[in-house]
This record gives sequence, structure tokens and C-alpha cells, in this order.
Amino acid sequence: MPGLGSDDTLIPQGDAIPTLADDEAGTVVWHREHLRIRDQAAVARAASSEYMLPLFVFDPAFYGAEGLACDSRVRFLHDCLTDLSDQYHTATGRGLTYAHGDPVDVLGRFREAGWDIVTMAVPTGRYGRQRDRRVRDQCDVTFIDGDGLVRDRVETREGWQDDVSAWFAADQYDWDPGTVSSRSFDTGVDIGTIEDHYDITPSKSAVPRGGTGPAHERLSAFAERLDDYPGNISAPTDARDGTSGLSPYLAFGCLSVRQVIQYINEYAPDGRGKEMFISRLFWNKHYEQKLEDWAGWLDTAVNPVFEGFNAEQYDPDLVAAWKHGRTGFPMVDASMRCLKEMGWLNFRMRAMCASVYYHLLQQPWRIGADWFYHHLIDASAAINYTQWQSQCGLIGKPALRLYNPRKQVRDQDPDGEFIRRWVPELEALPDEYLDRPEGTPVHVQASCGVDIGEDYPRPVVDYDVARQAFRRRYEAVRADAADALSDSTIARRASFSGGREAAARIAAEHGTDASTGAEDGGTQTSLGSFSDE
Repeated sequence: MPGLGSDDTLIPQGDAIPTLADDEAGTVVWHREHLRIRDQAAVARAASSEYMLPLFVFDPAFYGAEGLACDSRVRFLHDCLTDLSDQYHTATGRGLTYAHGDPVDVLGRFREAGWDIVTMAVPTGRYGRQRDRRVRDQCDVTFIDGDGLVRDRVETREGWQDDVSAWFAADQYDWDPGTVSSRSFDTGVDIGTIEDHYDITPSKSAVPRGGTGPAHERLSAFAERLDDYPGNISAPTDARDGTSGLSPYLAFGCLSVRQVIQYINEYAPDGRGKEMFISRLFWNKHYEQKLEDWAGWLDTAVNPVFEGFNAEQYDPDLVAAWKHGRTGFPMVDASMRCLKEMGWLNFRMRAMCASVYYHLLQQPWRIGADWFYHHLIDASAAINYTQWQSQCGLIGKPALRLYNPRKQVRDQDPDGEFIRRWVPELEALPDEYLDRPEGTPVHVQASCGVDIGEDYPRPVVDYDVARQAFRRRYEAVRADAADALSDSTIARRASFSGGREAAARIAAEHGTDASTGAEDGGTQTSLGSFSDE
């Protein structure tokens, strides 16, 4: 068949799709995420048919200059697809079928040819939600539950911990390749064709190889050193090799969270490291459940009081300085350059960069969240956007965590290894000045050959002034935000660990009725509740 044409699409025609007789049943497994064949509910469902055809559709929305993912994440995806096709070929003798174009058009052809279509239900981003709605309505795609999230009741959080724990402990989804005939056909589209057509040129360094095979290798190696995990999660130089490195594999579903938990429970030594890591996997599902329950996490402040909170402060120069690591705060700049170069950043540095962006530079949160989502290899809409809203304080809790980028240098990079790796302009600066280069005496700058203001920028904002300005602005609406949590709809979307009762307590203790001051026994939070990390 011909390659991709000028219209950027190549949709398999009905006469090319394997036809089914009237008495035959066939199911297409449309892979989007969950790029594995074991513990995969949609694959298990399709394998109960007479014929199964695994399919991946290269969607133009994710490619090109305006695509939804950076080229390095796209290449990681392509690695995952190669591995997935090999999994199918080993199990059934046939690999993946590839197509290119609008999924509605592609899947519509299969429906016209008599194929049923299944895919995994998954909380996804803005475009993904629109796409999934279209294929459900126009192509009669069946979305299969099977990722441990609760979708069958209004109050999803009632008994949620028990439900998810039971799912983690349950038998994995399985299927017998001998009971189903696998089908595939040549559409003229393959990974090489797509990469040539879109000129995929990954620019990030040290990006891991995608796929279930590499994921298993990482899981096995991490289980052996899990005892060291608690001490390796905060400092970025320690976290790069000291954490599991599984997040991109979980984001693409090369392994399920259940597979990881069951492996760790079986093979890793008991101890604090094991407990801490498993708790992180529960949090993974917690954030996915948040997005499954309320899609507004992607676009809208959870607490309406904070909708558009920093809009009037928007400054494209400040945003650009943050994006490209030119803020004058070395730990922030090193982190942002690391993100852009490697598509990776450990959790504490992500939280610090989000805090500096929103609390110090006082810029609109979605621009920053979208920048992270584009560059991260492990980008998960559920985790990225819920974490950004939480870190920025858009939920309405009475206290904020404002990360102090100077303190983070002292706590997490006291010898400057991380900063000097990513901000070579400061390589010769003595350690004691790395937390605040602008305070370096002129004679020290001269002796080490580093000119602050010329070789490296001075801070784009005054730290103390900006911090206090944000605190005053936030405090002015904090009680109103607490009041908003008394609304059951807002409390439900906030999804506190203590449920709506926790939201009601915040409203009662920190809302306008409680803000009349100490003489009336009020409990309004003071500026001291803004904790500096």
C-alpha cells in the first residue's frame, strides 16, 4: 500500500480490512495506553472472541510542531509499540496492525467491516476526552473497566481504599492465546513511516528505552535496592538513579500498577522502603481517580475563588525565564534545564518549580502545567494537573507550601553537583554562594571569573517582596475559599482524604464566619500558616 500522502492520513479501506463471515465474531483491541498484553482487561475481553485484531492508530494530533507531546516522548511511545507488537507476535504469531489518521475515521472502517472494538477506560487529557467521546458515540467503541478505578457508583470515594486494595491483591487479567485466532494486515503504515513523515528527531538525553521488557528489568533491579529508596527521593542527583524509574512505564501502561505491587510484595525485602514505595503506588491511583471523577482538574481551579487568580500578573518574560532556566534562582534554573534536556525531574524539584512559578513569579498555573506535560517523558494528565493545582493551592486548604529555592539548594544540593551540571555558568562559584549568587561579593566574583548579572542573571523577582505580595493576595481571599468548600459539589471535586467532612471542617474553622479575630474566638489562619519548604 502507498505511504502517507499530502493529506496526512492513510485510513485502511474496508476492502483491505479482514472480513468476517456472518457467523464469525471478531474484536479489535484499540491500544492507546495500557501498552501490554498481560493484566490488560481489554485484551482479555477481546481474546474471548473468535478473532482478535490488536490495533494502534497514529493520531496526527500528537505529532508535528504543534503536537501534544515532545519528540522524545513520542520515541518512547514508539519503543513501547515495538515491544507490544513483539509481545503479541510471541503469544499469537501476529503483531500489531498500525493505522494513521483521525481515530473516528479509522475505527469507523472496522465497524463497517463488522468488527467490535474495545479499549481500556482511562482518565486522559483534554484532547483525549474529546476523542474518546467521539469514538464512543460514532464508532460504538466499548470502554473496558479494569484499571482499579471506581466508576460504578456516584460516591466513588466511599470505601475507595478498600476497593483499590482489593484490586491490587486480586488475580491479574489473563487469557489463553490458544483459544483465539489473531489477525493483522499491512496498512502501509509502520513506525518508520511515521517517524519519517513527521521528522521525529528526539532531542532529550538519557531517555530510557520504552516497553514492557525494559520495565520488567527496571522493576527487578529496583526491588533489590528498595531499602535505599527513602533516602533517595528528595535530592535530584540521588533521585535520578535511586528511585524506581518506573513512572514512564506506568504512564504508558507497559506494566500495571497491580503488577508492580504484586512483584514488590513477592520479591522485595520488608521495611520502610517497601512501605513508602507501595504508598506512592496508591497515590498514583488516587490522582487517577481524581481526574476520573472530575475532568475540570485539567482546566479549571478546583476552588472557584482561585479561578484566574494570577491572570492579571501574566508576564510573558517571566514565563520565558522560568521555562528556559533563566530566573536567577539556581535550583529552579537547574531543574528547568534538566526537565527540558532529559524530560525528567524528581517530585520535590517539580513541586519547587511549580511553587516558584505560581507563588513567586505569580503566573497563570495552566501555562506552567502544560509546559511540564509537554516535556515530561512520564507525563500523566491525572498526576500532572492534579499535582499542579494542589501545589499552587487552588483547592482552598488553609495552609500553603511555598518552596524556598534558596533553602532547597542548601538542603538538596549543598555541594552544587546538580546546579553545576545544569548551570555551568556557575561552575566556578564557591559552594557557599550557590544558594544566592547575587549576594556574592564583587571581589569573589572577580577571583572566580563569574560576573553575576552578566554571566548569570540576577533574580527576576525579589524573593522576599514577591513572597509577601503573594501571601497578602492569597490571604485576602482565603476565607472565601474556605467558605466555598462547604458546597458539596466543590468538596467532592476537592477529594480530601477525610472526605466532605474534612472540607466542611475547613469551611467552619477558616471561613468568613470564623475570621472575626481572636477576640471572637475566630480561627482565621495567619500568614504564619504559609510554610516555607
